[in-house]
Amino acid sequence: MAAESLFNRPVSVQVRCQGCEERRLNVRVNVELLSISNPVHKKDLAVRLTDDTDPFFLYNLVISEEDFQSLKSQQGLLVDFSAFPQKFIDLLQQCIQEQNKDIPRFLLQLVSSASVLDHTPVSLNVVETNPFKHLTHLSLKFLPGNDAEIKKFLASCLKCLKEDKMMLEEKLRKTEEDLTRQLSYTQQSLSEKSRELDKLKNEWTSHTAALTNKHTQELTNEKEKALQAQAQYQQQHEQQKKELENLHRKSTQQLQNRLSELEVINKDLTERRYKGDSTVRELKAKLSGMEDECQRAKQEVLSLRRENTTLDAECHEKEKLINQLQTRVAVLEQEIKDKDQLVIRTKEVLDATQEQKVILEESTEKKQSHIEKLETTIKSLSAELLKANEIIKKLQGDLKTLMSKLKLKNTVTIQQEKLLAEKEERLQKEQRELEEMGQSLRVKEQEVSKLQEQLETTIQKLEESKQLLKTNENVITWLNKQLNEVQMAKKLEPSAGTHAGVRAAISPHGMSDRPSFPSSGISHPISPLYAFQNFPEPAHNQNVNSQRPVPKVHFNTQLSKMTRCSDVPAVTAAAHPANKENGDNLGLDSKYFKKKDDSIPLRGLSQNTVNSEYLKPYLTAKAQPSPKAAVTPASAYFPG
Repeated sequence: MAAESLFNRPVSVQVRCQGCEERRLNVRVNVELLSISNPVHKKDLAVRLTDDTDPFFLYNLVISEEDFQSLKSQQGLLVDFSAFPQKFIDLLQQCIQEQNKDIPRFLLQLVSSASVLDHTPVSLNVVETNPFKHLTHLSLKFLPGNDAEIKKFLASCLKCLKEDKMMLEEKLRKTEEDLTRQLSYTQQSLSEKSRELDKLKNEWTSHTAALTNKHTQELTNEKEKALQAQAQYQQQHEQQKKELENLHRKSTQQLQNRLSELEVINKDLTERRYKGDSTVRELKAKLSGMEDECQRAKQEVLSLRRENTTLDAECHEKEKLINQLQTRVAVLEQEIKDKDQLVIRTKEVLDATQEQKVILEESTEKKQSHIEKLETTIKSLSAELLKANEIIKKLQGDLKTLMSKLKLKNTVTIQQEKLLAEKEERLQKEQRELEEMGQSLRVKEQEVSKLQEQLETTIQKLEESKQLLKTNENVITWLNKQLNEVQMAKKLEPSAGTHAGVRAAISPHGMSDRPSFPSSGISHPISPLYAFQNFPEPAHNQNVNSQRPVPKVHFNTQLSKMTRCSDVPAVTAAAHPANKENGDNLGLDSKYFKKKDDSIPLRGLSQNTVNSEYLKPYLTAKAQPSPKAAVTPASAYFPG
């Protein structure tokens, strides 16, 4: 028999009992489709109602195809047996959707004819409310589960709990293994990163020391070169000034003699001058092209340096290094400021030289005007001017080289600042990643603790159920011992009682014990129904009874209904005249038969566990009424 689960969800149900107020109850509805192949292939629809809080709440309904036909004709259904389960599930889902509303459109009603839901048949109604009336779409009658079904249901629940426990244990073990692996991996990665950081620290310290040494050496060399160049320029300027003065004196004397010759030469010189201007323009164009090539080369050098710095920058990460670098950067900035001051000074010197140059140009212009007046000194002055222009161009080239060097240094400092900013950002990112890893580890630890608490609670529940089973087993063994003692006491009674007739004995719970007839050859106890039949008494027993008065036992065949209030029926005082005199009580105390809320009822015990059949109706909680034997005492037949 194969079972296919179609629906298994808790649903809010409105419970209606006779003479009681309506109340809400969360009931789990399980719909299964049972397929049976032996001897004929057929399908049955099984619906089960259970309560997660009450394990003894069990109502079953099995609908076959024949039952469905009668249900269809009674309630006017329009669907076949194959489509009925899905339609029933759709109605349940509509009830689930409407159960949280104040006035639900669809609701489930569990109606019972008794005052309490206590092992009585109930009907489950699917009701639709509209402004006119309550319309019942479907009404199904459920039967309460017997002892075997309840035991089977509890066994399936316990099996599911064990499977869930095994799954949770496996999940916990896997999570522990994963966490241990992650912890070991993170610890290894942290150790490797710390080693890399130490290496990078050492490399960075050595690299910064080398850079500082290089910068200091370059600064000293540049200072010395600038001082030497300044001294050379001053000496050259003084020498040129003296030479120019001497030449001017000589030239004035010579030019006066050569005025006539120079008039012709002047024309040639003007032509040459135009040619020189054209050559100067060509040289300027070539110089601009060379400057462009120089800028391209500088850009290539900058890109190569950036690549080198990016490769070096991936290794520098920590706050201490950043602080050290910041201090060193401050030192470098001070050095750069010093260099800027030196540059300003050199610029001032250049400005002074340029002013001197302007003065010289003014003086040369004056001299040229004087030469034009004299018209003899043009040739020598033009040659001297060309020499002076060449010297000035050399000075300008030297100044350009100095300015390019300063620009390179400025670019290097800017790149270092950018590298420092990138290092700070990378450090912050790694710190954030470490914090996120710590938070994830904390969350996983909390999950592990929750799983451990759930395991502890499940283990406690299992231990409590085991203790309850042990107590129930102890009660059963005690009952067996009591019954064995009672039977042994009956067997050990004197043989005189056997000749005195049939002795009536009442069971510990108000039931008449099985009579024995030793004279007729029946020594073992017989069933209670056998005792109510009329058997012919043997002749020797009649003689004995006629000679000797014997108390007779009269069994009342009328069955009296037991009250539902008490679990164990009371025995009348007249039923135990002999035991009352001796003070013996063959019955058990009523506390062993009271139903407890947290115990498993002793219902459905087999004949192997209980030796006598007479205890079966008293071991169940609120059993059906059993026949009560009314025993009349002997004084009723023998007065006096």
